Amino acid sequence: MTIIYLKKHKEESLMRFHPWVFSGAIGHVKGQPEEGDVVAVRSAEGDTLGTGHWQEGSIAVRILEFGVESLSKNFWQERIRAAYTMRCDLGLIRADNNTYRLVHGEGDFLPGLIVDVYGNTAVVQAHSAGMHRARIEIAKAITECVEEVENVYYKSESTLPFRKNFADIEDGYLVRTGNEHVMETEHVHSLQSDVAKENGLEFKIDWLRGQKTGFFVDQRENRCLVERYSSGRRVLNMFCYTGGFSVYALRGGAERVCSVDSSEKAVELVRQNVERNFPDCTRHEAVCADAFDYLGKIQREGKESYNLIILDPPAFAKHRGAIRNALQGYKRLNAKAFEMIEKGGILFTFSCSQAVDKEMFRLAVFSAAAMSGRKVRILHQLTQPQDHPVNIYHPEGEYLKGLVLYVE
Repeated sequence: MTIIYLKKHKEESLMRFHPWVFSGAIGHVKGQPEEGDVVAVRSAEGDTLGTGHWQEGSIAVRILEFGVESLSKNFWQERIRAAYTMRCDLGLIRADNNTYRLVHGEGDFLPGLIVDVYGNTAVVQAHSAGMHRARIEIAKAITECVEEVENVYYKSESTLPFRKNFADIEDGYLVRTGNEHVMETEHVHSLQSDVAKENGLEFKIDWLRGQKTGFFVDQRENRCLVERYSSGRRVLNMFCYTGGFSVYALRGGAERVCSVDSSEKAVELVRQNVERNFPDCTRHEAVCADAFDYLGKIQREGKESYNLIILDPPAFAKHRGAIRNALQGYKRLNAKAFEMIEKGGILFTFSCSQAVDKEMFRLAVFSAAAMSGRKVRILHQLTQPQDHPVNIYHPEGEYLKGLVLYVE
């Protein structure tokens, strides 16, 4: 096995159980590791620190196990079973809720791995070369440890760094039974679970072509809060994607809901999800439009008015170099919402950019509020749900930030 020796005094973060070894901390390497190899990490003095996946780049090793130089024979089963047991203990897996995140990277001590479950299908995303190389073992562990999962779909073509180093990266089924529902769309056979349920609501999940793993599982609890505040309100759901917030708002008794997204496929999926839960619903409208253009149009024409607005944009900053532009984007977007929301309105505003921390986001929203000159109060400060846990030794795992604001 390849052994990574750190420079003097560079073991301190690992002694605090932070799972990343940065390339600048490496003194020398005994061996010639390839992308995704399991390597041992030692201090400059030769003390065993842990075992992890090797990868070229700023994060050279992602630690899988501290204090050992090899993984146990049943490593994947043990980690997957522990993650599943926690979700069961938290009451997330129920007859009315079979949609949840099974593995959340470092939060479940499996850095570089994401697994979302939709009914009887698990969707796996690898964010590291090591997890890509271990995908067959991971799929086997999922089907052994999670009794309801029958299919495992691998979706990592868009998430793996250094894709040119691998000729075998292809999205597709790692495990596929004969019991699933098959749907043909645009000459592509896409396996879909019969019903993916979230808190009693039903959603059609397109994990084959949709964003991320097909659905934004991380907003589940925040969608419940939108439902709570929606009674009698006129709701505008910007960047609606599959319409999760919209469906919850309708169940909460919203007077009307407008869902807006720039993707026609997303808008069609919203329509289908609304119809699935509220057949022949006349309180909902879906619009395909750019968010900034649509908000500007509403302001100019003055025909539409809303007293509950949801802003859940895609990540404006995917790396630290994009933070400044991202903050300007959040400021501009929220300023438009503050300008147009009715008095007594409620604004749900989010950032899923990991590079933008809570204070940065809050300052951007504060600046937008100050520009509007309106009285604004914070009702809730939101984050990701319990199936997206944050490893206490890896605070970088907290990525979702949200504010619920009351606007006079």
